[in-house]
Amino acid sequence: MKYLWLFSGSIALMSFGACTSNANKQLESKDSVETTALDSQVTDTVHTSQNSLDWNGTYKGVIPCADCPGIETTVVLNPDLTFTYTGVYQERDTKVEDTGKFMWHNNGSVVHLMGKEVNMKLKVGENQLISLDQEGNPIEGPLKDHYILTKEN
Repeated sequence: MKYLWLFSGSIALMSFGACTSNANKQLESKDSVETTALDSQVTDTVHTSQNSLDWNGTYKGVIPCADCPGIETTVVLNPDLTFTYTGVYQERDTKVEDTGKFMWHNNGSVVHLMGKEVNMKLKVGENQLISLDQEGNPIEGPLKDHYILTKEN
């Protein structure tokens, strides 16, 4: 009887150990999956528009205007961080030209043009500049797609 009791106790301990070991393996597997999911959500802070895109060049588009059909806009971004801006107001005899320096904001994704006449922020994308408001927020509303300047080849 003494041996039977000892044998039963040994089997119980082995069963408990197997359950614990299996539970640990499941936890390790779950942690591995969660870590992989978190790793894939990490933001890439090394590659920015400034260092990853061919951003310098000439961009053109027609920007909405409150009192005319539109403003034919040309922005030239130079590698030395200078710019040239030309805005021709359609159906009006008005043309704005400016030059100056620009600086990068938002970890290299937004350029801020600062000249005598021009003070504007533009988000740099693949072959495009997207106009932002003065606070650096995207322009919303039904005409938002008209605030994009496209890079010429």
